[in-house]
Amino acid sequence: MSSLFPPPSLQLPSVAFFGRTFDEYCQCLGFNRSAVRGCRVLDVAAGPSSFTAEARGHGAIPVAVDPLYGFKPQALATYVQLDYDRMFREMRRLESLLTYQYFPSFAAAEASRRSAAARFLADYADGFVQGRYVGGALPRLPFPDKGFDLTLCAHLLFLYAARFDYVWHLAACRELVRVTAGEVRIHPVCGLGGQPYPELARLQADLRAMGIAAQVIQVDYKFFAGTDTTMVLTG
Repeated sequence: MSSLFPPPSLQLPSVAFFGRTFDEYCQCLGFNRSAVRGCRVLDVAAGPSSFTAEARGHGAIPVAVDPLYGFKPQALATYVQLDYDRMFREMRRLESLLTYQYFPSFAAAEASRRSAAARFLADYADGFVQGRYVGGALPRLPFPDKGFDLTLCAHLLFLYAARFDYVWHLAACRELVRVTAGEVRIHPVCGLGGQPYPELARLQADLRAMGIAAQVIQVDYKFFAGTDTTMVLTG
């Protein structure tokens, strides 16, 4: 018998300005850190993630894109403060959904995400001037065709399926492939309540008709229910 009540879910009225570390990206997106060496890597909807700041030390040529890039560092620091407080309140409210496979505890998860934001903020001012941080948003990115070897998009598509409709998701996937010569990796393939993206089969079929392969793979990572899958696009 199905429940009369919907499953619990994080309640986020807008896309959170929230970030993660290079190591967490490697784990949740399912690639080895050595795979980025010598690669042009794009982090889409990067927020205050430290992936770009750290990836340079691993031999990558990274660029991050986000709608808020272009704001002054202090403004972004304020976004971090407000959105991190909101996100961690929500996580604590629904801590029963969390699975401590990657992090040993809630405190460790919070410390890692705050460390990522601090590293991003330390890199942002110089990085913006040097072109590592670029203002822009899906489904139209300000980059040329096939400009990157690897494109990553974490915690935007599928997670906010209630906010962005199917047409947006299809256009976003197509745009990610347009700017990528190699693979696109998207994580996770579920919504805020951990349920699989309901239009997944339709999306894969429509992308296939466009000449884009969309494979869902298991990754050795889980933070909350459903987050052990990543989509890999090639086309």
